[in-house]
Amino acid sequence: MKKYLFKLFENVSGKIPELAQINHTVDIPKQKEHGDLSSNAAMLLTKVLKKNPRLIAQQIIDSLEIDPEIIHKTEIAGPGFINFFFTPAFIAEIVKDILTEGDKYGRCEKYKGLKANVEFVSANPTGPLTVGHGRNAVVGDTIANLLEWVGYEVDREYYFNNAGRQMRVLGDSVRIRYLQLLGEIIDFPEDYYQGEYIKDIAKNLFDEFGDKLKDEKAEGKFKERAEKEIFELIKKTLTSICVNHKIFFNENSLYEEGKIKELLKVYKEKNLSYEKDGAVWLKLSELGNLDDKVIVKSTGEPTYRLPDIAYHTTKFERSYDLMVDIFGSDHAATYPDVLAGLEALDYDSSKVKVLIQQFVTVIENGEVVKMSTRKANYISLDDLIDEVGNDVVRYFYNMRNISTHMNFDLSIAKKQSDENPVFYLQYAHARICSILRTIESENIRSDVANLNLLVTDEEQSLLKKLHQFEEEILYSAEVFETHRVCMYLEELAAAFHRFYTFCRILGTEKDLAEARLALALAVKTVLKNGLSILGVSAPEKM
Repeated sequence: MKKYLFKLFENVSGKIPELAQINHTVDIPKQKEHGDLSSNAAMLLTKVLKKNPRLIAQQIIDSLEIDPEIIHKTEIAGPGFINFFFTPAFIAEIVKDILTEGDKYGRCEKYKGLKANVEFVSANPTGPLTVGHGRNAVVGDTIANLLEWVGYEVDREYYFNNAGRQMRVLGDSVRIRYLQLLGEIIDFPEDYYQGEYIKDIAKNLFDEFGDKLKDEKAEGKFKERAEKEIFELIKKTLTSICVNHKIFFNENSLYEEGKIKELLKVYKEKNLSYEKDGAVWLKLSELGNLDDKVIVKSTGEPTYRLPDIAYHTTKFERSYDLMVDIFGSDHAATYPDVLAGLEALDYDSSKVKVLIQQFVTVIENGEVVKMSTRKANYISLDDLIDEVGNDVVRYFYNMRNISTHMNFDLSIAKKQSDENPVFYLQYAHARICSILRTIESENIRSDVANLNLLVTDEEQSLLKKLHQFEEEILYSAEVFETHRVCMYLEELAAAFHRFYTFCRILGTEKDLAEARLALALAVKTVLKNGLSILGVSAPEKM
């Protein structure tokens, strides 16, 4: 409906050229009696035309070439809104588009030819993924899906560091556990990695080498094996929730390839850095930020800002049109410095979209749950997947805005009832599949020849909800909000359940039954397409 209306307005620009100067919107009115769509164009033109907006609204209506078989009524409301009422027959035509396009329905090519990079998870290989990493992984992958649906060519990227103190501690953690297996009595430091997985890695080394590694340094085979086995574990976990990165970028390569030294040299040449108290500072106060920040400590070790800036320069060098970074809340204070540092290098930081993920708390029966006593003081993503399944994990992570704290409620996640939104959506899809199986013997086939028969409130409400799918996917991609897809699908499922309650398919006149069946098939298609974006299955039986 919106596409049709915008085309109508485009055709009016010759009669009212000022329309091209405004960015008017077409929205769904909050009250049903105000029509199917409403435009604010007349009110926006008031300042330009110096006329009463209601008079302008009438001028616009008089200039529109309205087909009465598509729009049966227009009205001017309030200060100058133009309300449009579409014919039921036109509204029902959406079923043809959906059934024709099938699993491609909802895709668009608005951003075709553009490249996007989505960097997410990016956990260093020091231990299994936690529930916090899980939220980052699922939302990142779903955002990548959304961008692909609107035309982008997308690379999923994982950035990690296998150097530095935490990796040295990891290697030494394995070394001590290995020596304990040899019978040596060694105290295990409290700030070392405590998880059972450390013991597993040490046991694997013991089984392979016996006591041959007793004099091995922590940063030798112990660190190498720990990194290798933990990364295998991380990748296995990600694969289990259908997350597959194309690129794994090692921060250490920035040092090996001289990117860090080169960056420091450029800042010095641009007079954007200086030395103070033995450290190197970046003149962020001259780049729009409040204070200058240290980029190399007095110890000679860079702070997070420097390699992060260098890393992003490689993304620009790889010619991405859009770069999406999904960070934990601990990055909230540093990423503005990174963007300012990029601007200083004449990169267009507007191409970088940073999303900050808030914390996840797992609860059950109102109590905070600690599921993984085996793997130290955190809840592993593997444990959560084992507890509730892949579909629930992906849906629950997607259904809340990433910028808000999330309570992952196991009590709801385990329910096979309408309280669980995953069950609710999958049941709607399975219900339609059941209808199809039931009517096979009744000589009823879906038919779009009589869609004009779909005129009840329940049928029209469901059809209008289908009209919103394409726009919802595009908007969700543009604002990087996966929870909007969940909200839409839940509203669609609710509209379908109401339709099925009041509008029988079997037992009605054949033409109407076939039209209703076509509508049900269209809903099934959109449900499946929406769930596929979220990475959730659409079962045919439950």
